[in-house]
Amino acid sequence: MGLQDDLRTNPPCHPRACAIQDCLTKNNYNEAKCDKLIDALYECCQAFYEKNGEQAKTVSCPKPDLLRLKIKQRKEGQ
Repeated sequence: MGLQDDLRTNPPCHPRACAIQDCLTKNNYNEAKCDKLIDALYECCQAFYEKNGEQAKTVSCPKPDLLRLKIKQRKEGQ
């Protein structure tokens, strides 16, 4: 599924959040092995907030301020 499909799921971005959980479980909770999936979730969440506004809610995404911080931290860590 692509970004637009994941934005239309209920709740939005949920397949990407589930993919992270599956990855962490399979990799003994080694977050580094799931980096691409985490980035994909943040991409979906960013698009969700851009489309619906920062007051929108989905259980699959961090709140907008935290999302911005996480994206910034990931960019700085690369």
